[in-house]
Amino acid sequence: MEQKILLEARGIRKVFPGTIALDGVNLEIRAGEIHALMGENGAGKSTFLNVITGSLHPDSGTIRVKGVDVTFTSPMDARRNGIAIVHQELSLFPEISVMENILVGMTPSRYGLMNRREMAEICDKYLRRFEVQFSLQTLVRDLSVSQQQIVEIVKALVTGAEVYIFDEPTSALSVDDASRLFVVLRELKAMGKGIVYVSHKFDEIFQLSDRISVLRDGRMIGTAPTNELSSDDVIRMMVGRSLERIYPAKGSPGEQLLLQVKELNAGSKCRNVTFDLRQGEILGVFGLVGSGRTEIMRALVGIDARVSGSVELDGKEVRIHSVQDSIRHGLYYLTEDRKQQGLFLSMSIRDNVSVTHLTNLSKGGFLNRTQAAEISASVIRDLRVKSSSDQQLVGSLSGGNQQKVMIGKWLSLQPKVVILDEPTRGIDVGAKSEIHQLLRELATSGIGIIVISSELPEIVGLSDRVLVVHNGTVAGELQGDQIRDEIIMEYASGLHSSAAG
Repeated sequence: MEQKILLEARGIRKVFPGTIALDGVNLEIRAGEIHALMGENGAGKSTFLNVITGSLHPDSGTIRVKGVDVTFTSPMDARRNGIAIVHQELSLFPEISVMENILVGMTPSRYGLMNRREMAEICDKYLRRFEVQFSLQTLVRDLSVSQQQIVEIVKALVTGAEVYIFDEPTSALSVDDASRLFVVLRELKAMGKGIVYVSHKFDEIFQLSDRISVLRDGRMIGTAPTNELSSDDVIRMMVGRSLERIYPAKGSPGEQLLLQVKELNAGSKCRNVTFDLRQGEILGVFGLVGSGRTEIMRALVGIDARVSGSVELDGKEVRIHSVQDSIRHGLYYLTEDRKQQGLFLSMSIRDNVSVTHLTNLSKGGFLNRTQAAEISASVIRDLRVKSSSDQQLVGSLSGGNQQKVMIGKWLSLQPKVVILDEPTRGIDVGAKSEIHQLLRELATSGIGIIVISSELPEIVGLSDRVLVVHNGTVAGELQGDQIRDEIIMEYASGLHSSAAG
């Protein structure tokens, strides 16, 4: 029996100045299926999602809901027609409570007043599924990014929609929370709901989806049942070629120590941390959400105050009490939140790069624009940033190219050690491959590279050595044949209490 079509897009075209974002895209979502939508950054996925959820109007083409042509005037209009979306970028109001955020725009009322009991019952029903540790009355600003992501997901679930769209929903979730989400998705599927699932994580796609559709350069390349496709098939559809290696060959680290950290303490998430970094190696840092992996590095570079501990660079002890101290000594930390903390999205590539060079580029209050242009041109060239010019706004670049700009602006200061927190989060497989290759080249050139990642395949594929963090301490140090998924997870889960050989 053929499944009922809940949502259908036919011939969707959308043109922006100088860019054909969507060129005749067709897609249908059936009742009781999880439909994966894949493509490189810049392929048109976000534009397409914005069209079918009412945030953008197509220049041509039709959208049908249960066989009826519709024209959405707004996201709220799409929601009224049974289409709900969980955006990759959080869209919560930080100054109001979890409960109010979940039910914004659909608050049950009696005589024009909020019915708080009914609100609490609706919210609690879904939040219990994720075993959250926060209150319905907690202000969203007090939640972690992963907790906010759960609120964003529940906000869509309470709508009782017919079609749910999830855009990179697990990018900030722990392994356990992602597993709980997958249970919910399968239940929605069993209820006859249609689900559009957008992710760059191949393991999730092949675990969850029934069909896969791939966009490239604004065109729909194809749709096929998941069980008829391999990872290589999907990659070829996404990038138009076969990637020889997603991860470059491992390095050959020398004996010279670039960085030594001894007995670093900075609260409950950073306790007695000791490790080193050798020249020519990529050191991976893995831990479950809340383990302290990021807090350790923030304490190391002076973002968070440390209680005790010593740091040596090139064999000499250095005192780091602030980020400025860290930068002065050539130890750089690149944040996981590139859009909020790492880049100025409304500024050009040149201006973003120039910000890190203001002392050298400015004289008497004036910027040396010629020198600024030379530096930004070298960043674009050396990191292979795809842009129209260095005057292009960073916010208009794809995620992978934004990440390259953030890395490049700090590399232009010739660092000794670079710490990258989630360097490939939210970017496609082609851009990931390029960044992995870049990191290997940097390590080979003599720059110390530390990569914090929540993606086990990345840690295993990229790292020469791995530090596993649990409960604020280094639970294990792994290398060679020890760098395997199951061993890393054992240490990350606290099943081992001492470092491995």
